[in-house]
Amino acid sequence: MQPILSSVLLQGLGSLPGDPNILAVATDSRAVRPGSLFVCIRGERADGHAFAAKALEAGAAGIVAQHPIPGIDPHHCVLVNDPLDAMIAMGANYRAGFHPLLVGVTGSVGKTTTKEFCHAVFSAFGKTLKTEGNQNNEIGMPNTLFRLDADTQYAVIEMGMQGLGEIEKLTRAARPDGAIITCIGHSHLEQLGTRENILRAKLEICEGLPDGAPLVMNGDDDYLPGAVLRPGLRRVVFAINDPKAEVRAQRIVSRPCGTHFVIEDALHGILPAFIPAMGLHNVRNALSAYTLATRLGLSAERAAAALADYHTTGHRQHVVEHKGVTVIEDCYNANPDSMRAALLTLRDYPTQGKRIAVLGDMFELGAITEQAHADVGTLAANCGVDLLLTVGEAMCAAHESALAKGVQALHCEDRETALRLLTERCRAGDVVLVKASHGMAFEKILEGFYSAFSV
Repeated sequence: MQPILSSVLLQGLGSLPGDPNILAVATDSRAVRPGSLFVCIRGERADGHAFAAKALEAGAAGIVAQHPIPGIDPHHCVLVNDPLDAMIAMGANYRAGFHPLLVGVTGSVGKTTTKEFCHAVFSAFGKTLKTEGNQNNEIGMPNTLFRLDADTQYAVIEMGMQGLGEIEKLTRAARPDGAIITCIGHSHLEQLGTRENILRAKLEICEGLPDGAPLVMNGDDDYLPGAVLRPGLRRVVFAINDPKAEVRAQRIVSRPCGTHFVIEDALHGILPAFIPAMGLHNVRNALSAYTLATRLGLSAERAAAALADYHTTGHRQHVVEHKGVTVIEDCYNANPDSMRAALLTLRDYPTQGKRIAVLGDMFELGAITEQAHADVGTLAANCGVDLLLTVGEAMCAAHESALAKGVQALHCEDRETALRLLTERCRAGDVVLVKASHGMAFEKILEGFYSAFSV
């Protein structure tokens, strides 16, 4: 964060005596250093208001709080209705001082992967800032904006949500020059009830776009092509299957090292492309990044070539070769759409051994929870899974439907049981998919397998 006067950062919120320069914004008192502004966030396990005094002792220039705090000089405390909204407002105030070409990414599935493809593409043209990890909420997105500086030429901002109205706040603060909506899936059904409401929530990204901005949309999605946009936006459709799409991926060939395809672009002709990832979903994610960059005026040839510079993050379909076993790490998150994509990738992965899937519960599916998990078991069978290990109460339905299809399926009481069975039954030459919602902590299975497995 570059130094900014508190009067500028806190515009519309309040003021601090002496109008000090703010050098950082912190929501964790342990990260406070002299010149920081400490924002008191009430979380599930801790209330930031309880750490305000500690922040001042560490040199904080001021406190943003929801209510007066005993023992804290009120002159050094800016009171706001909602500290999360205050974070967004400060992010907007800080962002107003910089003028990179900034793009937004949202969607039910593939946001983070698409953001990484965008980062690879835009980085080919200049210094590019990106959202780190999945820091895409009311805290993470402002923190990303606070990392803008005078040398930033491009910025890729991921925007997530839990309910209606949240993306609108984020996009109005970030003010993107263009945006991508990856797809309208089934995650957040528990909160929003229907996919129509999920579509409404994702379309809120339009509220921060200027007239004439490109909104890049997945033509293979069953909701997005018919979505009604506000007047003045430029809809640009990418697809694999939709013959009417402006940008298409064709002649797709997957190999263990990645995927080759050609881009058929109505504006720029035919271009070769390669991504170091497998799966049609990743081809779509890459295609969306290329489409957005070119519709913002960047070179089509350089954008297509830059897709090869993509790097996966965390445990998102990261392929690891371990003592002759190919492990597809994909346990950062899970929902019906990403689970389908992962199983199709497992199906298409060449192997001389077994295809093994270790699958855990998918969260936040509401009324469709049982059916969605049963569908996973059926899909595992259709994708040629030789051994299915399931963990979690909801995954019992997947276990039962896979058994009914003739798959060797075992339901495990816990991660430790799944790890033991995987280690016992896995052999060199096998391909293993490990996938679950993040709360299932399946990274512990990966850690244990790498430690315990030997040929």
